[in-house]
Amino acid sequence: MAENKKPIIQRSIYSWILPGNVKWHLLTVLCISITVAARVVPLEMQKRIINDAIALKKMDMLYIYCGIYLAAVLLATGMKFAINMLQTYIGQRALEGMRKGLYHHILTLPMSFFRKTPPGMVVTSLVTELVSSGDFVGTSIAIPVTNILTLAAFAVYLFILNPWLAIISLSIYPVVLFLVPLLQKKVNHANRQRVDATRDLSSKITETITGIHEIHGNGSYDIENKRYDSIIDKLFKIRIVWTLYKQAVNIVNNFFTNMSPFLIFLLGGYLAMSGRLELGALVAFLSAQEKLYDPWKELIAFYQVYQDAIVRYQKTMSYFDLMPEHEIVPEDGRKPYTLKGSIKAERLSFVTEEGIRLIDNINLDLKHGEHLALVGFSGSGKSTLAMCLAQLYKFTGGKATLDGKDIEKLTKSDMVNNVGLVSQSPFIFDGTIRENVIYSCEAAANIGGNMEDMPNLDQIINVLQQTGVFVDVLRFGLNTMVAPNQYPDLVTKLVDVRKKFKENFGDILDDYVEFFHPDRYLYHSSILDNLIFGAPNKESLTEDGLEENEYFHQFLQEADIFRPLASLGEQLANQTVDILGNMPADKVFFELSPLSPLELTEYKELLERTKKQRLHEMDAKDKWMFLKLGLRYIPGKHKMVSLPGMLENLILEGRAMFKDTIMEDDPQAVSFFQEDEYIYSQTILNNILFGKTTTSRPEVQDKINQSIIRFLVEEDLLETVVEIGMEFRVGTRGENMSGGQRQKIAIARTFLKAPPVLIMDEATSALDNKSQTRIQNQIDRRWKGKSTLIAVVHRLDITVNYDKIAVMKAGNIVEMGTYQELMDKKGMLYELAHGRQDS
Repeated sequence: MAENKKPIIQRSIYSWILPGNVKWHLLTVLCISITVAARVVPLEMQKRIINDAIALKKMDMLYIYCGIYLAAVLLATGMKFAINMLQTYIGQRALEGMRKGLYHHILTLPMSFFRKTPPGMVVTSLVTELVSSGDFVGTSIAIPVTNILTLAAFAVYLFILNPWLAIISLSIYPVVLFLVPLLQKKVNHANRQRVDATRDLSSKITETITGIHEIHGNGSYDIENKRYDSIIDKLFKIRIVWTLYKQAVNIVNNFFTNMSPFLIFLLGGYLAMSGRLELGALVAFLSAQEKLYDPWKELIAFYQVYQDAIVRYQKTMSYFDLMPEHEIVPEDGRKPYTLKGSIKAERLSFVTEEGIRLIDNINLDLKHGEHLALVGFSGSGKSTLAMCLAQLYKFTGGKATLDGKDIEKLTKSDMVNNVGLVSQSPFIFDGTIRENVIYSCEAAANIGGNMEDMPNLDQIINVLQQTGVFVDVLRFGLNTMVAPNQYPDLVTKLVDVRKKFKENFGDILDDYVEFFHPDRYLYHSSILDNLIFGAPNKESLTEDGLEENEYFHQFLQEADIFRPLASLGEQLANQTVDILGNMPADKVFFELSPLSPLELTEYKELLERTKKQRLHEMDAKDKWMFLKLGLRYIPGKHKMVSLPGMLENLILEGRAMFKDTIMEDDPQAVSFFQEDEYIYSQTILNNILFGKTTTSRPEVQDKINQSIIRFLVEEDLLETVVEIGMEFRVGTRGENMSGGQRQKIAIARTFLKAPPVLIMDEATSALDNKSQTRIQNQIDRRWKGKSTLIAVVHRLDITVNYDKIAVMKAGNIVEMGTYQELMDKKGMLYELAHGRQDS
């Protein structure tokens, strides 16, 4: 049990076998004992069936022995299944523990480890390399016990049948036991090389995908191909050697085990012909000897699994055999410190493992609430100093304190409780906006704080407004489609106030919104949407399902719309191919057509195929392709062709006809747009408008947003919609958000935490000037005097109100003072401000 308290990288693979699994192993051994007994019984029954039942022609004995034989087989099969289930559970449980433990350990490793460790290596270790170790733990008891007991039982049975034959049969195994370990050493050596090469390959792939923009930008395909190919070539040779040695183990084993039947046939045949061995005994002996090979084969395979697991486990754990630079939580169980935020550094320096001095002899003194700006040319050490004070880098010389407490000796929980960090390229985690905004607060609460202190909705909204991301979150909420029964109170309110909104804002927004009306054609909706004027509840009424929907096709014929729509589609196809046929397959060029770039070739072939055919002469599939384009057509968007007035009237008549027909034949098929019902197929915004916006121009969107916000405030719905917007999923690394939005979210989560110390490393670099000014105003107004700030700044004009400015060069602070003091001095800051080059 003591071994379980060791860091995971110091635990042996054997420490995973018994802890927590004793009862499962005991149950496994019980099942194994039953299985072994059940596997010997058929051999004895085989002998008795031949010698007693068949030889004496006794049918009753034949039935009894056959019944016992079948029962033993069924019992052994059931027990084998149970054993497999148990060893799978034990193995997967161990694998789960290894992955969790190693992942938890990796997260605490020093930043220097991650600077030199490719992400692909970490991924391979956690996902691939530990699998064989888990498999070994799962089978570590079951396979050896099963097969050793089986070998022993069969060996005893063989001696009972004939001692001399048994000795001959078993004589080959000592030879195998000598040769197999010799070959296995070669396998292990090749396996270690394979593991290393596989890690290199994984790391290379990760590096290539991460830097794909540089590869495309530089056209460096040949360089990367050569690097990748060299690793593949190396792995190719290693795997051949590794596989050959593995096969050699199997070949040696198979050769000697196949020699045993040869000897039994030779000697056993002689004894049987000379009357010294019964025929049934010989048959039983041959069956037992054959079955003896199965457990031996499994033991050899298990030995290989064991050796592979040992190699992989040791290689994996040795790679991560580092300890955290700082304690995570206080060992004495105390609560994390709550500090004011005064910072002092004396002769602080940081030298990399390669001997590069990034900062040298840094001295500074910040009182609680003071704001310091770090400025200087790129590479001057600004970010390094900030990271050292944030305890992300472990400084190599000097001393730094937080409220007089040595930063080097503070635990991570102490730092997390008192320091907030915003990096230049903040990382946004896959999940919701809300999860990302409260990330720092939740982390601080988990590492030693109080979960009851988590921010409420008002506090979150307040910080979203401070950082300027509130409108984005509101827009995400407004563009959300609500599922039935998801927000019943909100849905009811939206339906109730829809009419009020149109009365209050309808005239203002009439030029920008196409409001739904059952008797009016919608020029910014497709013809299909105009015909159905509702949300299909069945797949057969969506565009993907309409091709096979004979009911809908018949309706189009009866409404006299089929031919005009197909003709419109043919016209759209011709115009698109004529105008865009030789253009690049870019969506921008195809915005004026319902035909997508991926369909261009298909429609070129269609037009070529049908150019001498009239519509009624085409086959059903070709007609549908033209009809599909017609149904997609949006007059307000697809300007390539104008909507015929006659067709517009037919569609409006068809809308009423379709509603009457479908309500009679299948009333649940469509949820029609009605002013007194919520439309679940539309966004919250479209439900409030009961229509669609007709343009995406920013100034128009701002006008609509202002009207919506005013309306939501009046109806006390703003918080609810923002809360829905906070459930927007940002995607991997925040890919569903812009760079500016990601940076605002990162600033918001630090502001929400409201730590005594703020460290911001060019935290507004991705923002426009207006947004940067907004954030800086918030810092000056809300955080000065409350939180100590260290900011790495790239825009000198925002440093005017900082208490101190430290100008850095070559890892040193060359001057420090207020903005005015340094500008009057006409030193380095003055040169930076006036764009002079560093001499």
